[in-house]
Amino acid sequence: MSGLYQAMVNVIEKHITPLAGSVGQQRHVIAIRDGFIAALPFMIIGSFMLVFIFPPFSPDTTMSFARGWLDLSLKYREQLMLPWYLSMGVMTFFISVGIGASLGKHYKLDPIMTGLLAFMAFLLVAAPYHDKQISTQYFSGEGIFTAILTAIYAAEVYALLKRRNITIRLPKEVPTGVARSFEILIPVVVIVATLHPLNLFIQSTTGMIIPEAIMHLLAPLVSASDSLPAILISVFICQVLWFAGIHGALIVTGIMNPFWMTNLALNQTALQAGAPLPHIYLQGFWDHYLLIGGVGSTLPLAILLLCSKAVHLRTIGRMGVVPSFFNINEPILFGTPIIMNPVFFLPFTLVPMLNAIFAYTATKLGWVAQVVSLTPWTTPAPIGASWAANWAFSPVIMCLFCMVLSAIMYYPFLKAYERTLLKQEAEKATAQTAGNAVPANS
Repeated sequence: MSGLYQAMVNVIEKHITPLAGSVGQQRHVIAIRDGFIAALPFMIIGSFMLVFIFPPFSPDTTMSFARGWLDLSLKYREQLMLPWYLSMGVMTFFISVGIGASLGKHYKLDPIMTGLLAFMAFLLVAAPYHDKQISTQYFSGEGIFTAILTAIYAAEVYALLKRRNITIRLPKEVPTGVARSFEILIPVVVIVATLHPLNLFIQSTTGMIIPEAIMHLLAPLVSASDSLPAILISVFICQVLWFAGIHGALIVTGIMNPFWMTNLALNQTALQAGAPLPHIYLQGFWDHYLLIGGVGSTLPLAILLLCSKAVHLRTIGRMGVVPSFFNINEPILFGTPIIMNPVFFLPFTLVPMLNAIFAYTATKLGWVAQVVSLTPWTTPAPIGASWAANWAFSPVIMCLFCMVLSAIMYYPFLKAYERTLLKQEAEKATAQTAGNAVPANS
């Protein structure tokens, strides 16, 4: 067993850790992550509005409170939908500006100007003008991949021109703000002169504008991202990286966020139309079934630690159980420890994967309501699971089931580790007693 563990550690240290470190520090990956983080508050508030717009009651309910809420929602739906349209409905605006600003900081450019340049690049290809109207089809989930690509392109063009000193320089006496405005004129011209003709060319040859063509090309990948194998692979990568001490969740969520947001927008569109929800694997699924209490679903483990006979584990449980309710589990990961501890490798890796299998299967069978809202990742799991599914009760049952399953799986490994610590504590106590004993002939 020790030989197998050492071989696994060697593979992680020699191959996985350097690769994960390179990916995690790659400027475009960081920029995409920053873009979604910047958009997150707006999307959470927009998603929260769906709770009021589509209350969790049957349309034919006779309860006075529920009936009043439903009637109010139907009567003022157009007004209530405005915050959603200006947040989730235009999420690509926030994402493109956030990505552009992040890359601008990396290249030591003006982040505001870079963000606005990225925003313009996105609108240039994703806002077709017909019959004196601008189409908004690609302002939400369907335009996310276009927003990412155009933001990166715009920032890279700006940085390249800056490095080559292809810019308009004004005298030092000119105010800084005015000088920056003129500095970005050439990048704006280059973006317009390249993206707009490219968009027209693609449209004339394929009948699709750039965002439509991108979604057409990525359709198989988007579909695959909502499958059980995709869930298991992403969870496994996250767990292995975390076991090696690398923040695997940042890397995995950075990759999965475009897919999650695209699928979330499609679920919300289906909810508005009264159609079946098409997607299961969204951020709410990841946060509230797979990461209960944090990566590794360690909230049940934290509760078990409170009852441990080992002083060390009991102390860590007291320190970590409250943060774990809010999905912050660093005290458990590093205090127990779980990181690089061979005893916990199997449960730490397999617990969220088993949770994924049960939660995905139950949702696929229609037993558990699907995610339609974006929730803060610090929301306690049962509450967050219900909130994400428009306050349905079935996700609470699923979440509690996953917690019980996690506790059952962690328990034997915890007891094995506890016996080792109790033995060490007993030996330490014996040594201290012997050291404190005074010889009889002294």
